[in-house]
Amino acid sequence: MTSPSSSLPPSATETRMVDMVFPDQTNHYGTLFGGQALRLMDMSAFITASRYARRTVVTASSERVDFHTPVRQGQLVELVGRVVATGRTSLTVDVELYSEDLLSGARLLCTRGRFILVALDAERRPTAVPPLAPENQT
Repeated sequence: MTSPSSSLPPSATETRMVDMVFPDQTNHYGTLFGGQALRLMDMSAFITASRYARRTVVTASSERVDFHTPVRQGQLVELVGRVVATGRTSLTVDVELYSEDLLSGARLLCTRGRFILVALDAERRPTAVPPLAPENQT
C-alpha cells in the first residue's frame, strides 16, 4: 500500500495562499493586527499539513514567530507553508508571510513562524503520518 504522500509530487509539501488586508483586520496604525497574522499563518500550516498527510490534523504548538515588517491595509499577503519535518504522528510546518503592494508588486518578508501539528484518527487519537522525503527536509 502506498502512503498518501507517495503519489504527490515534492511540491505537495508546500502551499501558497493569498489574501488582502482590509480595514477590519488592522489596528489604529493601519497595519495588520498580529493576531490576524497568526490566524492566517495557522490556517496556512493547517492546510499544508492536511494536504501532505491526508489526515485530520490539529495544531499542537506554535514555536517562535518573528514579526519583521508591518503589513499595511490594502496590501496583499501571501503565505507560504512548507512541511519541513515529520515525526511519527506530527508534522512541522514553517510559514512565511509576505506583503505585496498590489500596484507595484513590491514584496517583503513580514513574518515567519513554525507550527507543529498532530494527525488524528477517527477516534481523535494521534495517528501515523507519512515520512518526509529526505530532499524536502530542512
